[in-house]
Order: sequence, then C-alpha cells, then structure tokens
Amino acid sequence: MVDMSRIDFTGKTLLLTGSNGGIGRETAIQFRAAGANVVMGEHTVDLDHDFATTLDPTGEHVLSFHLEAGSSASNDAFVAAAVAKFGSIDFVVPAAGIYPEQAITEITNEQWDKVMSVNLDAVFYLIRACVPHMNEGGSIVNVASLAGHRGSNRHAHYAASKGGLLALTRSLTWEFGSKVRVNAVSPGIIDTTMTTDLIETRGESLLAQTPLGRFGQASEVASVIAFLCSPAASFVNGETIQINGGLYES
Repeated sequence: MVDMSRIDFTGKTLLLTGSNGGIGRETAIQFRAAGANVVMGEHTVDLDHDFATTLDPTGEHVLSFHLEAGSSASNDAFVAAAVAKFGSIDFVVPAAGIYPEQAITEITNEQWDKVMSVNLDAVFYLIRACVPHMNEGGSIVNVASLAGHRGSNRHAHYAASKGGLLALTRSLTWEFGSKVRVNAVSPGIIDTTMTTDLIETRGESLLAQTPLGRFGQASEVASVIAFLCSPAASFVNGETIQINGGLYES
C-alpha cells in the first residue's frame, strides 16, 4: 500500500462514484486520510451518509449525493453540487460498476443496456460534466478490469463495457492535453462483495493461476489510484496499471 502519510491532498477535491463498493470505499478512506475533500455519489445514499459521517463528523470536508449513475442529468447535478460546496475539482474516480453473470444467449437487450449504462455511459457523463470545473494538473483515474483485456466467461457485457472504458481512457489523454492526466487501473480478482460468487465458484482455479497465490484487497487498488493522482505520477498519462497478482500473464 502507498504510504498515505507521504501524500498530501489537503485543499484538493475528489469526486468519487461507487463509494459503497469495496474499491470506492477504500479510495474515499485513503484520500480523506491524505487531507482531500471527498464528494461521493452513490445510489444508496443513506449508507453513504453514514459512511460520510465516519470520514468527517463535521461534514466540512465530505459530501454525499444520491446519484443515478446512468443518468446524464444526475451526473450534471452531482458535479454542480460538488462545485457549489468546494469550488472546483481536482480528482475524478468513477468507481461505480455492476458485474452480473449471464451467458451471452441469455442476456436481454435491457440487461446489456443496463451494464453499458452503469459501467461506461456513466463514466462519459461524469467526465464530460467534470472537466470544465477541474483544476490544472488534475487527474482522472478510471476503474477498468482484467476482463477488459482478456474477456470474461459469462460476463461478456461486463468485459465489453470495460474494454470500451480502456479505449475512452486512451482517447481522453489526447483531448485534455496537459491540463488533466487520465489513467486507469485494471483490477484482477479483488476480494469484495462484487466477486463473492466468483470466488466461491471458481476461486481455487483462479488462485492456481495467480503467481502471488492470493486475491487482492480493495485497499491495494485504492493505493494505486492515490499514487496516480499524486505528484509522484506527474508524468504518467494514458496508462493502465494492472493490479492482479500476476494473473494477467498466466
């Protein structure tokens, strides 16, 4: 894990989605520990309010917002709320995502559209709304997946959405030039509620393919996200960092 005592985000503002998920929650914890203001967008806003209180009982440095990730209007309102409270944005981490399991022949149009809406469309909506309010030297870190590189059995819609996210990340580095750096992380099997069923059904075989011999922790992904937003990564742009214990190459 990155030593957060050596990263200072004081006075900086993070815009984060998926803050009730494992990776999103750890990202909020680490950025707040480094002094950042944290604006969290989540569908289950009641849980977010409770979490926000644990991050900052005063409410001075944390804001939670009821976000419908697949809605352009909701993302616009989310960004407006962040700017109204903190004035501008420095970091954007769209960590919201869904991971349903279905064979390709069983995926309905509505199910396909839902995965694309939450995992890809929502990132586009959020970034489009954020960029005019981002400070020079800001950073966007998209949360992709090993599936976006290798594909995923019975998760074709998820893999396709993450593959699109990787292409979007590379494209944005050209559009934003020197103002905002855009990178991505591609987690492998991270031990969170999203992967519970996968670990139960295929965990043994996945561990056998992982050189480190264990699953990752959400904090290990969050620390890489923090690194990518920090001055230590000031010349890292358009890059995707694999976080999978070596599974990608196996």
